[in-house]
Amino acid sequence: MNRRQFIKRSALTTAGIGLTGPYVFSRGINAPNEKVTVAIMGGRGRAGYLAEVFAGVDGTEVKSIFDVDYRPLNELATKVEELQQRKPEVGTDFRTALDDPDIDALVIAAPDHWHTPATIMALQAGKHVYVEKPSSQNPAEAELIVRAQKRYDKVVQMGNQQRSAPESIEAIQQIRDGLIGDVYYAKCFYAANRGSIGRGSIAPVPEWLDYELWQGPAPRTPYRDNIIHYNWHWFHRWGTGEALNNGTHEYDICRWALDVDLPSRISSNGGRFHFDDDWEFYDVQNINFDFPDGKMINWEGRSCNGYRFFEGKGRGALIHGTKGSMMIDRDGYIAYNLDNEEIKRRVRASEGDHLNTVGGGDLTDTHIMNFANAIRQGDALNSPIESGQKSSMALHLGNISQYVGRSLNINPASGRIIGDSEAMGRWSREYAPGWEPRI
Repeated sequence: MNRRQFIKRSALTTAGIGLTGPYVFSRGINAPNEKVTVAIMGGRGRAGYLAEVFAGVDGTEVKSIFDVDYRPLNELATKVEELQQRKPEVGTDFRTALDDPDIDALVIAAPDHWHTPATIMALQAGKHVYVEKPSSQNPAEAELIVRAQKRYDKVVQMGNQQRSAPESIEAIQQIRDGLIGDVYYAKCFYAANRGSIGRGSIAPVPEWLDYELWQGPAPRTPYRDNIIHYNWHWFHRWGTGEALNNGTHEYDICRWALDVDLPSRISSNGGRFHFDDDWEFYDVQNINFDFPDGKMINWEGRSCNGYRFFEGKGRGALIHGTKGSMMIDRDGYIAYNLDNEEIKRRVRASEGDHLNTVGGGDLTDTHIMNFANAIRQGDALNSPIESGQKSSMALHLGNISQYVGRSLNINPASGRIIGDSEAMGRWSREYAPGWEPRI
């Protein structure tokens, strides 16, 4: 089955499930039969994969691809051309696309510190946005990006693609229908075997890199030789650690299953244990989230020890209720009664390695199709930014709890930290002069 055939089949499958929620856009910028034309911010890894998916999905087309490292652009443009029979333009500065009247949407797969600022820039230019998780680099941005979407009234979808999985949608419906009783506790987890990033050194900026634009909103610092293109995840200046790099996906499923928004109390424990290197976040982290109605979520992450959790799985979400439990991951779900007997299963063949850094698979295809149809014909978004940011916000607060070394009391209506000025001091961040995001 080729990509286009799969998308058409997935559309029929998803349409028959119907757990969509209230996030329906009443209009699109194009008639239903027209294509959504996008620009891609990023040209390697996850961004490169997204470019190929947007080129292959019926109803979307890639007009331009931008990356501050020009080296992968021509090869990626050739792959995209094979999928859509039109070669995209390439460049290093995505802001060119914001002035292009042919571009309907910006697809953002740049480093985390760019997610909210680039989203706001695109919205102000009249574009829709598909932004990879996490949708923000700090709690203030999680708040700001929602305000921006409401003000500029465009479609903004976060890239937590499991929200579009037919199996996950069905699993949540089974929970709503009472299959495992009243749910009250969820455990999500992630384990990988990441190596050391070593001790980097200040070095000349490579000729292939526009380091000034790569830094963008972040305060300026000399180029170091162990940061780009992936290790920025582990530095406070640009990244958000494993809790948001990967925890966002499974925490979001737990929050969806328990039908909760923001917690009232958060406590995090962990540290950088496995290697002595430049990594600033945590390779072991355990965060507890308590909610006002007595429900609880726990996230456990191990970045450098890949010993698997439940039934040999490296990532997933366990949902517990008064009549049983359910395991949900990207392959489907299995439900058990209180005697640990299997009572229901819907699992498909694995798409491959769920721990790779590209995050490929047909869940992304379906999620992108949902985004495009929200623009073209007003379909309900599976992960609108107003929902997605609630997961990002809570995990940001988990990182703050870890940083200050104590539990945090949270206002569940706003996410604001109560009675802790030091912790609240990490609500936002410092920006490079002139780069502060404003709406």
